[in-house]
Amino acid sequence: MDYQSVAKSWLEGDFDPETKCKIIELRNTDPAGFEDAFYRSLEFGTGGLRGLMGVGTNRMNKYTVGMATQGLANYIKAHVQGEDLRVCISFDSRNNSKLFARITADVLSANGLHVFLFDNIRPTPELSYAIRAKKAVAGVMVTASHNPKEYNGYKVFWSDGGQITAPVDVDIVAEVAKITDPSQVRFKPTEECGEVEVMGQDIDEMYLRDILSLTLSPEACARHKDIRFVYTPLHGCGVRLVPECLRRLGFEQVFHVPEQDVSDGDFPTVISPNPEEPAAMKMALEVAEREKADIVMATDPDADRLGIAVRDEQGRMVQFNGNQTASMLTYYILTRWKELGRLDPTKYVVKTIVTTELIREIAASFGVACYDVLTGFKYIAEVVGRKESTGEFICGGEESFGFNVGQFVRDKDAQITAAMVAECAAWAADQGLSLYQLMQRIYREYGYRKEGLTSLVRKGKQGAEEIQAIMAGFRANPPADLAGARVVRVVDYLCPEKTGQPKSNVLQFFSEAGDVVSVRPSGTEPKIKFYFGAKGDNADEKIVRLRDQFVNI
Repeated sequence: MDYQSVAKSWLEGDFDPETKCKIIELRNTDPAGFEDAFYRSLEFGTGGLRGLMGVGTNRMNKYTVGMATQGLANYIKAHVQGEDLRVCISFDSRNNSKLFARITADVLSANGLHVFLFDNIRPTPELSYAIRAKKAVAGVMVTASHNPKEYNGYKVFWSDGGQITAPVDVDIVAEVAKITDPSQVRFKPTEECGEVEVMGQDIDEMYLRDILSLTLSPEACARHKDIRFVYTPLHGCGVRLVPECLRRLGFEQVFHVPEQDVSDGDFPTVISPNPEEPAAMKMALEVAEREKADIVMATDPDADRLGIAVRDEQGRMVQFNGNQTASMLTYYILTRWKELGRLDPTKYVVKTIVTTELIREIAASFGVACYDVLTGFKYIAEVVGRKESTGEFICGGEESFGFNVGQFVRDKDAQITAAMVAECAAWAADQGLSLYQLMQRIYREYGYRKEGLTSLVRKGKQGAEEIQAIMAGFRANPPADLAGARVVRVVDYLCPEKTGQPKSNVLQFFSEAGDVVSVRPSGTEPKIKFYFGAKGDNADEKIVRLRDQFVNI
C-alpha cells in the first residue's frame, strides 16, 4: 500500500476524531510531512521506538505506542515463565511522555502483567535500578533522551536492567512486527488484568543509598565541601536527585538555574536539551560567573548523560567533551582502587568503539582489562551481565557523555557520574589541582589527544537514502590517508566474523599516526555521524583537517 492508501485506512478506521482531523490538516497543509508520516511504519528497532510525535504510522502516538506494547506483552507471555510477571515503567518530562507511559501501563495490565509505574518523572538509570529491585522481567522508559522537543521514544529494558540485546531484542522486534493494526491491541483493562502499582520514594531511597556506596574519597569530600557547583537539569529528570546526591556527599555550595529547574517538554530556554552542545550550558555558565562557581554540570532530559565545564588556569570556563570526562573519571577511579588495594586481574573497564583510546591506555597502565563494544550503552551492560560471575565491572563510558560506575545500574547514569565528578574534584583539590589541571596531568602522562564529532542531518525518505549512499561510497572508496598519514587499517562492522562484534553499519579508518575516524548513521536521528580522534601535539590541527576531508563530501 502507498502512503495515501495507508492514510485513508486511518481516516476510515477506528481512530479517534482528533487524530482524523489532524490527518486531514496535515494532508492539506504539509504534503511532504503527510507523506513522511505514512510512507512507512515507525521502526521498532533493537532499542525500541524513537521518532517525531504526531499522527501516522511513522510517528510516535498513542496507537504506535500501544502496538509496540502489545508486541512486547505477547513476547513476555510467550517466553517468560511465572505467575507474577512484572514490568517497570518510567517517563521523562517530554510532551506526551506521561500519556505514553500510562498507555503502556494500561496495555501491559490488560494483558495480565503486573505493572510498577513511577509516580512522576524519573531518570532512565533509576528505571534500570528499579527493574532489578522489583525483580521485574522487563522495563519501559518513555524518553527521546537528548533529541529535540518534537521527538519522543520508548526504550525497552530486560530483567538484568540493561536495554534489550540479542537474541531477545530481535525476537521482541518480530513480535511487534506482527501487530499491524491498532485493533490487535488490548487498550482497555479486562477482568483478568494485572495490577498497576505506583512506586516512587521507596526506590529513590534505595537508589541514593547505593550511589553513595560507590564513594571512594569521603574524607576529601568533607575537606572540600565548599567547592562551588552549578547544576542544571535542562528541564528534565535530574532536577531532584542530582542535587540530592551532591548534598548527601557533603557539598554545601550547589547553585541552580531556576528557569531550567522547571520540568517542561518544550525546553523553552534551550534550542536543544543536549549537554553535548555548548549552547545548552549558556545559562548555567552565566550563573557560574555570577556565583564564582568552580564546576558546572548539566544533564539531558532523562538524566542518563552528564556534561561538565571547569575553570582553566586563566579562570575561564571550558567544557569537557565526553571523552575527557570518561578518561578523567577512569583515571581517578583506578587510582583510588589501586590505593585501596581493590585491583586484581578480574577487574575491568568497558568503552565503545568510537570512544577515545586514551581509556584503554589508562586501563593498561593499571593492569586492568579494557573491552570494546559497539556504540550504545546497552552493549556495555551486556558485558557486565555476561561477566557478572567471573569479574567485576569498575566503570565504563562512551564519547556521547555517558558513564557509569558499579553494577547495580545497567545503563549510563548521570546521577552516579555527577557524584563521581564531585568527589574527583575534591580528591584533586587535596593535591592542589583543579579538574582542568588534572586533565592536563593525564595528557602529560599518556599523550595529548583531541576528539571531534560532526553530524550531517538528512531528513525524510530522501535523506535516509542519501545517508546509505554515503556509507556505500566509503565502502567502495575508503580514504587512503587521514590528515596526510597513511591509512593502515579499515574495519567494517558489517562483517562480524572479522570484528568479533554484532553486525552494525559502522566504518572505522586507522592511520599509522594513531588517528582514527569512525562513520556511522545515527540509530535515533536522521543524521550520519563522523567521529574524529587525533593523537599528538598537533592533534588540534589534525581534527580541523579531518573535518575538511570527510564532511565536505
